Amino acid sequence: MSKKEDKEFTIEDLPGVGATTAEKLRDSGYDNLMSIATTSPGELVELTGVGENVAKRIIHVARTKLDMGFETGEDILKKREQIVKITTGCKVFDEMLGGGFETGSISECFGEFGSSKTQIAHALAVNVQLPREKGGADGMAVFIDGESTFRPERIKQFSEALGLDSLEVLKNIKIARAFNSDHQMLVAEKVEDLIKEGLPIKLIIVDSLTAHFRADFVGRGTLSERQQKLNKHMHVLMKLAAQYNICVYVTNQVMSRPDVFFGDPTAAIGGNIVGHNSQTRIYLRKGKKGSRVAKLIDSPHLPDSECVFMVTDKGIEDLKIK
Repeated sequence: MSKKEDKEFTIEDLPGVGATTAEKLRDSGYDNLMSIATTSPGELVELTGVGENVAKRIIHVARTKLDMGFETGEDILKKREQIVKITTGCKVFDEMLGGGFETGSISECFGEFGSSKTQIAHALAVNVQLPREKGGADGMAVFIDGESTFRPERIKQFSEALGLDSLEVLKNIKIARAFNSDHQMLVAEKVEDLIKEGLPIKLIIVDSLTAHFRADFVGRGTLSERQQKLNKHMHVLMKLAAQYNICVYVTNQVMSRPDVFFGDPTAAIGGNIVGHNSQTRIYLRKGKKGSRVAKLIDSPHLPDSECVFMVTDKGIEDLKIK
């Protein structure tokens, strides 16, 4: 088949996909070959009602049409060159991250209340709108607010400190209040609709990632179901990050581990599900005299390191480096 014919191949051309099935897929956001190729047979069965073997065949053909085979290291390097680093506004923090928060992946900040997780989220929502030469991504932000933490007044302060029009900055932030875990998952899935409308979304903030999951699934008997849903939610975010080169910034709550007798007993909620899906993990804690300490504890290409910063009315600012 020629390249021209490949480009004209639509989801209706997939085996077993008629008009009704295609409509169900499109209504659920599966309106292109990539979205179908990267889903699972179980999801297609649940969405369309087709048999499992038909679902597997649909996915197989979609993957074949997209030539989703092996890539060379050079191919991956070229893709990495498209990544944008979004500045925090703090030199030492950016240095610790190798230039800032990356697009194309999920970055997680976890820590106790008051450790500046949300303040960083607000700073990123402003900074992502800066031109690339100034540490931004020339894009818009989506703020999924799970704990009623979004403050337009804070955005106004950070914007004015950078000499930006605060009202224009606020217009470029799409906020969705999530009231439970299902609502939060639905809102995350709807972000793709904004992108398809042509909005230059370059940052997705989820504050907080795990709060609703903790509230909706109480007790050890519900732990398995909670983790399964959390895993599905993380994969939606990961897919958005990879497919559209978006920076996904999530905040996470912590708990104290009673079995730890030496060292810091603080642990992030979500266990391995969150840990494996977050490419960059940062532990935040309160420092001396109002400062905050950020510790990079996991990154595929950066060494573990630590920095100290301050949050002011101007944003995230330098203090000193350890």
